[in-house]
Amino acid sequence: MKLSSQAMGALMMALQKSLMEQSDIVEMLREFDFTPDGDGVLIVENPPVLRFAEKEEEEEKIMPREEDF
Repeated sequence: MKLSSQAMGALMMALQKSLMEQSDIVEMLREFDFTPDGDGVLIVENPPVLRFAEKEEEEEKIMPREEDF
């Protein structure tokens, strides 16, 4: 059996989350519930969720937009 694109994305999200939180990825991977879809590839039923804190808009723009020119 192979991983679906969705499952690969879930693995990448788990890696990103563990790096951002400086946590162990193994526990997150153990919690994954894999299910085969109709094409015989695995999907993750409970992918990780990343939450980002909202930042206040900065005064200085990092990249100018086209309408800024």
